[in-house]
Amino acid sequence: MVAQAQNNPKNQCPICKESTTPDVATFPFCSDRCRKIDLGKWLDGKYIISRAVEQSDLEEGQ
Repeated sequence: MVAQAQNNPKNQCPICKESTTPDVATFPFCSDRCRKIDLGKWLDGKYIISRAVEQSDLEEGQ
């Protein structure tokens, strides 16, 4: 079962593509380093949201 989890593309770190598992504290990242790299990309504006936020998006969390 562990081998299946490691081969699952959903269980790859989005930054370095290393295998990771949902029980890791930094999931979906393999490490704190990769988590911080991802945060830095958001803060630098390298990631964008593809559409404007709509009222229905805001109401979903209520």
